[in-house]
Amino acid sequence: MTETAALPIVIIAAVVGLVAVILIMRRVRHQEEEATAESPFAASTEGEKRCPKCGMGNLWTDDRCISCGAHLRG
Repeated sequence: MTETAALPIVIIAAVVGLVAVILIMRRVRHQEEEATAESPFAASTEGEKRCPKCGMGNLWTDDRCISCGAHLRG
């Protein structure tokens, strides 16, 4: 392969690499923004587990939400 034929291939590969890096950085930034978003609930739920789906307060011993039936963490 000659140098003149290899040059466009290298340029295309560099552009694809730059686009991939930009997309990855945007995704990471978006995930960080979601992780630092403020919760709509108070800091203390007084021994309750909040349902991630509907926000209903459940006993800390429950493993399913009493309102919607979603699985509770912890």
